[in-house]
Amino acid sequence: MKLHTSDKDEVRAIRESMIHIGYLCSQSAHFGGGLSIVEILFIIYKYFLRITPESTGDPSRDVFVLSKGHGVLGLYGVLHHFGFIKKIDFEGFQSNGGPLIAHPIKNEAFGIESSNGSLGQGLSFLSGVALASRLKNEDRRFYTLLGDGECNEGSVWEAAMFCSQQSLSNIVAIVDVNGFQNDDSTEKVSSQKSISDRWASFGWKVYNVDGHDLDALHGAVKSSSDWQGGPSVILAKTVKGKGVSFMEGNNEWHHNRLTSKTYEQALKDVRDANR
Repeated sequence: MKLHTSDKDEVRAIRESMIHIGYLCSQSAHFGGGLSIVEILFIIYKYFLRITPESTGDPSRDVFVLSKGHGVLGLYGVLHHFGFIKKIDFEGFQSNGGPLIAHPIKNEAFGIESSNGSLGQGLSFLSGVALASRLKNEDRRFYTLLGDGECNEGSVWEAAMFCSQQSLSNIVAIVDVNGFQNDDSTEKVSSQKSISDRWASFGWKVYNVDGHDLDALHGAVKSSSDWQGGPSVILAKTVKGKGVSFMEGNNEWHHNRLTSKTYEQALKDVRDANR
């Protein structure tokens, strides 16, 4: 399938909007892990997830859960772009009394399916929902996005075993392999070099892809969604802080605050990307 020529412009606009609300809140925000997942979320929401702002309560809808909750800036940006979150709520990110905080809080009207702050919970949650859906003979898909550092959590592998044991072919996991976590690089904390073999050893169909290549991502999500032999996982290699020169690969921007000067530079970087 040939993607729309406007897709890169849409992704750029989402990154701009994330930088904007991250600056407006005048607080530190999780920029790095949010910027790394924009293409992944964009492809899922535009081309695969059967849900609209009008059908968030539909029991037949597909479900997406952001397991790496600190990447929520990316999720908010995509939900706003596709009309799930209104501008007034979007620009109230991390404001006093606002509905959007630093991690996802379940809000069906906004299309946010699960609260996630504690890492390692998304796959566990979805595995139960996916099994229940299969027992009801429903035609639904369930997607979750984890971080590579999050895969240090034992609960991830408990859920991975369960999904494989139950042959849950209606569930697709995507791992944001950006090489960093809160404390340091994943290589220093707990090496992820064998992450593909690990998932395969748990009985998952594994796809490896460039997490910023829209065509490659579309192909991987299409193949994993169509796979009927059990659960599948997409290992998406990404750059933490993607699109902003001083954030890319710089773990200081896992959680940090923009000044007026860095805000202007970040916007310039994003606007100039791929032009």
